[in-house]
Amino acid sequence: MIGARVANALVAAGHSVVCGVRDPVRAAQRLRGCRLVHLDFAGLGDAAKLMPLLAGVDVVVNAVGIFSDATGNDFRRLHTEAPIALFKAAVAAGVRRIVQISALGADALAQSPYHRSKLAADEALLALPVSSLIVQPSLVFAPEGRSTRFFAAWATLPVVPLPGAGAQRIQPVHIDDVVELVVAGALAPPAGDTPNAAAPTTPTTPTTRRVAAVGREPMTLREYLAVLRRVAGSPRGWFLPVPMPLVRLATRLGALLPGSLMSADALAMLERGNVAPTDRFERLLGRAPRALSEMPVERESFGTPARLMWLLPLLRVSIAAVWIWTAIVSAWLYPRASSLELLARVGAPAALAPLLLYGAALLDLAFGVLSLVWPRRLGPRARLWTLQIVLIVLYTALISWRLPEFWLHPYGPLSKNLPMIALLILLIQFDGGGGERSACAGKAVANP
Repeated sequence: MIGARVANALVAAGHSVVCGVRDPVRAAQRLRGCRLVHLDFAGLGDAAKLMPLLAGVDVVVNAVGIFSDATGNDFRRLHTEAPIALFKAAVAAGVRRIVQISALGADALAQSPYHRSKLAADEALLALPVSSLIVQPSLVFAPEGRSTRFFAAWATLPVVPLPGAGAQRIQPVHIDDVVELVVAGALAPPAGDTPNAAAPTTPTTPTTRRVAAVGREPMTLREYLAVLRRVAGSPRGWFLPVPMPLVRLATRLGALLPGSLMSADALAMLERGNVAPTDRFERLLGRAPRALSEMPVERESFGTPARLMWLLPLLRVSIAAVWIWTAIVSAWLYPRASSLELLARVGAPAALAPLLLYGAALLDLAFGVLSLVWPRRLGPRARLWTLQIVLIVLYTALISWRLPEFWLHPYGPLSKNLPMIALLILLIQFDGGGGERSACAGKAVANP
């Protein structure tokens, strides 16, 4: 997210940019104007392979980052070992400046594996003879960012649960401010080339700095969620304090979900707090960072995607419950004789009626389970919703032909199929894919 924006900003400013990415074909749509080269930090191995990529490069920006460690070694490989190899190769190639995108909290008090892995790379960079800038973003507000989408969905819930009282201190920063800081840091001349420096140094003396990239306003988690709720255009909601033991239990359960941002480490980092002064940030930007509380309302572009993040799972679970409950009722709870009588009335042969009854129940059960767990290998999830629509339409047409009185039933068993079809069409429009895959990419920036 940050790396792609930085690369595009540098291209727009007229610089030659080389982007190291895991998949050049996929990255081409997001990184127009860059020279794309394959570079996978997870399988970097020999750092010597970096040397050809750094020929003629003046500035290196490392934007690789992950938030969860699936194997227990990912933080070490991606945040520490590969960046250090990149930094050393850059120094050997004569790169004049390195910008490392780290994280606020990667300091002497760091406890989480995430922060410690970032800190190790920061310290290694500071020990090298090269001009450098370490950017330490706080919680980044970016409409396309996973963490922002997560917090926005959380904020737009009808009832917003809070860990404890929601008093955890954070200082969210706008993505545009972070990108501007990284670009300014990348293009800043080394100390010896700085005009009018108060205390000039020799051209071979590197400068090293850490800059906290934070927003203008420190706030509590509850206040940040209220800001996101207002920007999303949601009406005022209710905040529900949740005892921390329950929060920790929910976090452990949430960590089991694929792609989840919830973990014990994430909660510990949130409880630690995430604030810092803005003075260094302001000196490099030449202005104060944005105040998120002053952002305009973006109900459609920001609020609708935020609400869909929890509405779509709610729809999936609701539709799954309908199919599964229908299967249970058909196979076990509804009198078998009455079911067979209904099948006879729609024209089913008596010999096939039991097979049709339990076969339909099994199909309903399969639809319900697949609504909850859709294997990627089966392609887009839209196929499932389309099959469900086809089955509902066939059921409705058959019953309307053979049992038209069901349209006049006071409980409306057939008319309720209409909103069901409408919801499935909605899911095809917004939930047709098989899911998203996160990616991380490093950026090697060449400034002519």
